[in-house]
Amino acid sequence: MASAKKVIGLDIGYSNLKMVYGQSDERMKTVVRPAGAAPADRFGTRFDGKAQDDFIHVLVGDVPFVAGVSSDRAAMWERPLHADYPTTDSYKALFHAGLLLSEMDKVDTLVTGLPVSQFKNGDHVKAIEQRFLGVHQVTPKRAVEVKAVKVIPQPVGGLLAFMNEQAHAKDKVGLQIDDDARVLVVDPGFYSLDWVLVSNGEVQRHSSGTSVKASSVLLELAAKLIAEDHGAAPPIESLEAAMRSNKPSILVMGAKVELQPYIQKASENLESVTADSIQKSLRIENLSPDIVVMVGGGAPFFRNAVANAFSRLEVVMPANPVQANATGFWLMGALTSGQ
Repeated sequence: MASAKKVIGLDIGYSNLKMVYGQSDERMKTVVRPAGAAPADRFGTRFDGKAQDDFIHVLVGDVPFVAGVSSDRAAMWERPLHADYPTTDSYKALFHAGLLLSEMDKVDTLVTGLPVSQFKNGDHVKAIEQRFLGVHQVTPKRAVEVKAVKVIPQPVGGLLAFMNEQAHAKDKVGLQIDDDARVLVVDPGFYSLDWVLVSNGEVQRHSSGTSVKASSVLLELAAKLIAEDHGAAPPIESLEAAMRSNKPSILVMGAKVELQPYIQKASENLESVTADSIQKSLRIENLSPDIVVMVGGGAPFFRNAVANAFSRLEVVMPANPVQANATGFWLMGALTSGQ
C-alpha cells in the first residue's frame, strides 16, 4: 500500500490565489486569498497605527514582498494583466505565499494549471515545472522543498472537482459524467476565459481554447455602464472586491449603486462574443458536447451566456466554482502521487 504524500493543488489566478492542500489520505484543507502581490515598500501603514494583520510576508529573491491582498493596496505598482503573468515577481510571490500557507517543509507533489492557450505551448509547461521544482526560500527563516510538479489545463481541475462531487452525492441527478460523455468545461477567470472539450477521457486540443473576453472585460464594461448612469466609473478593483465579498452595492459619488443590474447587462453584451469563440473551436473537430460544466470565479456571470449558446444541454457548476480548479488539482495529486 502506497504511503500518504503531502500534496498541494495551487491555482494562482489574476484575481484570487486558491489553494487546496494536505496529506493524500486526509481531508483536504483550503485557502482563498486575493491575488495582489507587490514589494513590501509599496504598502503604507494603517492610519490608526494597527498592524496589517492580513499581509503575508514572503521573499522574492532578496526582496521582501507582501502577497495575498487586494491588488489596489499597493502604491506605484502595476498589476500584471498579461499572458506572461507566470514569469512575474508578483506570481512568484503568490507561489511562495501558497507554500508558506501550506505549513509544509516538504511537498511531495504540487499540481497547478495554465490557461489552455499557454498549456498548448510545451515551453510554458516546462517553465512552470522548472520554476516550481526544488527548494524555495520563502521567508528569511523558512525554506520549502517541492519534489514533483505536474501542470494541466486549468479547466480540467474544475472538471475533476465536479466529478468528485458527483461521485459522493447522495442523490444521483442529471447526466453522470464518465468516459463516454463529451464534456465542455468553461472556466471564466479574471484575465482569460478558457474552455476544454473532454471526450473519451481525453482533452480534445483543437476544440479547446482561450479568450481574453473574461471577467476583467466584463467589469470594465459594467463600470462604463455605471458611469453613464451615475456620472463616474468606479475602479475595476472596487467592483472586483465587491464581487469577491458578495457585496450587493458600492458607493459611487456618495450614492449607493446596486451592482447586479450592471453586471447582468455587461454579461449580456459579451454573450455573443463568448458563445462564438467556443462554438467556432468546437466546429473544427465537429464534436458536440453532451453537458457543460462551468467553473472558475466568473462562472456565475457567464452562465447565462453559455446556457443560451448551448440551450439543449444541461449547464452545471460545482458547489464552489471559485475553488474548483485547485480542488481538482489536489485530487489529481492525491491520486497520482503514491504511484
